[in-house]
Amino acid sequence: MSVPTLHASVTLDRLTFTWPDGTAALDSVSGSFGSGRTGLVGRNGAGKSTLLRLIAGELSPTSGFLTTTGEVAYLPQQLTLDVDRRVAELLGVADALDAVRAIGAGDVDQAHFDAVGDDWDIEARAEMSLAEAGLAPDFLDRRIGELSGGEAVLVAIAGIRLRKAPITLLDEPTNNLDRAARAALATMVRSWKGTLIVVSHDLSLLELMDDTAELYAQTLSVFGGPYSEWRAWLDAEQEAARQAEVTAKQEFRKEKRQRIEAEVKLAHRARTAKKAELEKRVPKIVAHGRKMAAEVSAGRLRTEVGAKEDAARAALDEAGRRLRSDASMKIELPDPEVSRSRRIASIGDGERSWIIQGPERVALIGRNGVGKTTLLERLVADAAGGVHNSAQMPPIGPDDRREGAAADSMLNTEQLAPGPERPGLTATALTDRIGYLPQRVDGLDEHRSVFENIADAAPQVPEKELRNRLARFLIRGAMAERPVAALSGGERFRVALAKLLLADPAPHLVVLDEPTNNLDIDTVDQLVEALRAYRGAVLVVSHDDAFVARLDLGLVLEIEPDGSVIER
Repeated sequence: MSVPTLHASVTLDRLTFTWPDGTAALDSVSGSFGSGRTGLVGRNGAGKSTLLRLIAGELSPTSGFLTTTGEVAYLPQQLTLDVDRRVAELLGVADALDAVRAIGAGDVDQAHFDAVGDDWDIEARAEMSLAEAGLAPDFLDRRIGELSGGEAVLVAIAGIRLRKAPITLLDEPTNNLDRAARAALATMVRSWKGTLIVVSHDLSLLELMDDTAELYAQTLSVFGGPYSEWRAWLDAEQEAARQAEVTAKQEFRKEKRQRIEAEVKLAHRARTAKKAELEKRVPKIVAHGRKMAAEVSAGRLRTEVGAKEDAARAALDEAGRRLRSDASMKIELPDPEVSRSRRIASIGDGERSWIIQGPERVALIGRNGVGKTTLLERLVADAAGGVHNSAQMPPIGPDDRREGAAADSMLNTEQLAPGPERPGLTATALTDRIGYLPQRVDGLDEHRSVFENIADAAPQVPEKELRNRLARFLIRGAMAERPVAALSGGERFRVALAKLLLADPAPHLVVLDEPTNNLDIDTVDQLVEALRAYRGAVLVVSHDDAFVARLDLGLVLEIEPDGSVIER
């Protein structure tokens, strides 16, 4: 299943990485990535993000070797930035750009010429990179704090392209992007030069890849083709493995039965010979000769049938190794006992309002910056009594920035871009039982254990019963006792989801903000099944069209840039 590695850009040789607590993230992984575009897939916790950090040089291997053919540019899953810096700095062109502008203004200081070097066209190239990302030229002089989270990601990717690093690593780059931004990213990816390795659950993005690499059971394998072709190959291979296992089981049972039958036959012969010897029906010397011959024959037969049974057992073991036995979450949501006539929440734009009623599934969509996340937060706060029973949103202008002006702000949530005021946008809770899973999954105590975090939401549930419920989320054994700070993004989401869904009493309304951001593809499938079967109401914000389309939605509301709401 591997592609040729004659022109490998990244090579792994028995690469091992162990966290300080002794947990092995990667164990003796070998393989390589060639030139071109490669989508790296695998289940949550397989070590994909850790592998990217090792390739980028952020982490050092515990043992083994890793070699690259050139400079590596890396976009992490969570982009931490100083919001007061300029976009030009994020692009990596600020010094050259400022020097060119200073020289153009008449300042002939030699330091400016040194800063420019050969980059006299740096402003034009920077603006072209921004245009490829779907951003306006005036972004160059904006503060990063003025951008939405999605815009910041696009700028960071544009900066990577501008530097033309031979090897680029992108970890879940579509997490913060709206539909227009995803389209801009797709355009950039199609024309990407050099080696590009992308970790993603976004099926549309994975279809743009030349190769698909999978990290599974500490093995890196590379398939020549996009995700859909790899998935078809894997499904066919697993079906063949299942058939091989069935055939091997049948063959093993047959050989085992034949061995037992042979043993019965030999035992019968031995009894007959013994009886004849006791009755002295044949001379002693003849009886002894027959006994010796029988023992030789029995040994030969036992060796023959035993070898066949061993071969059948080995074939069965081999078939079993080919067949994957991945553990899957079995998300069984509690019944919140919501009647079809029960009003849960109201969303409006000042001219019209929509009621979420009974076990209804609703999607809230719109471009980054229109206020979707803020609307959800106001709804949840209203349910908790924090907005005095009404979530009327005050006018949202340039200064209403969810990230504020704090330095080193983490831009992995939707921010509100400057724009027209939205005085009519409202969200009113009609129940106090609303469960909320935010984008940043930041409602967990980093220093307490997984079990302690979840037990806080269900204090009346006995420990044994709660641990049994957690097992359905694949949270068991040592993982339940690990501190939250040691979890991967996908593991954190699983814990936050368990805390939300195992709450006692169960929520009437489950509110999810970009829930697929940190999930592997199989877990997204399980989440879809659980939400479709949920007997309460669901309100979801997502830019993942494939995910939204599978939820059997009763209502889709789109928030426009001017604050109006349109039913789709």
